[in-house]
Amino acid sequence: MKALWLLLSLCVPMVVFAKPSFIKVNGYDVEYEMAGNGKHIVFLEAGGSAGLSDWDSIFEALAKKTRVIRYSRIGNGKSEQVRKNYSSEEYAEEALLVLEALNIESPVVYVAHSYGAYIARRFAATYPERISGLMLIEPASEHDVDIMRIIDLEKAEKEIAQVKLDDLKNGMSNQYLDFWAKRPLPDYPEIPDIPVTVIASIKKYDNPPLLFFTDEAREMWGQLHSKWAKAFPQGKAVLTEQSYHFPQNDEPDMVVQEVNDLLGRIKH
Repeated sequence: MKALWLLLSLCVPMVVFAKPSFIKVNGYDVEYEMAGNGKHIVFLEAGGSAGLSDWDSIFEALAKKTRVIRYSRIGNGKSEQVRKNYSSEEYAEEALLVLEALNIESPVVYVAHSYGAYIARRFAATYPERISGLMLIEPASEHDVDIMRIIDLEKAEKEIAQVKLDDLKNGMSNQYLDFWAKRPLPDYPEIPDIPVTVIASIKKYDNPPLLFFTDEAREMWGQLHSKWAKAFPQGKAVLTEQSYHFPQNDEPDMVVQEVNDLLGRIKH
């Protein structure tokens, strides 16, 4: 039995998962976790006001195949709590500082969810030498407002105004202040010619809570992100009807498979 266990241990990679640790970024304590080994480094960027727990459902699975880093932006998760109207430019700079603090010198595969996609796009355009692949999962878009206005201009303006008020109150989300009010964000070819994957949900809502979640908006959302991804020479769009805004939670196996597919498309 001991010999069998030893044989299996040689055939199956052993993955040790560390508890979240902290580093200093711009004088603030930032929570992070790093695990796994492999040729590539996957860097996970959470959405909205989420922390590194945004990736609980897939972190360990990814770490079985490659090296993975996740962190909580300043003000989120267990990172130091501050209230500030951040911009995606500032967040991208702090993402670079996180990598530098962790002594990560090689380009990373940037995987971002929701609002995190804005940070990833800024990062990719600002630091092209530091990124080898890009995945955006249910990425918020500066064109969200266009979809809403096309469907119902009057109602859209009311909902957009409410988002603006919420942003000013919360001081961390920045959806209106950061990208709806100042666009466009970087696209190809501002972002280098790297493998890119976009995962977007087109699942219909039984009772859409907002104009943006109506059937018509879902169709336009899928078309928007398919077009965006396919503008890249190495772009790929994945549209799902099986999950809403959190495919990494609702379809973790699919997301892990797509990350591994993206890693396989990286040439170096």
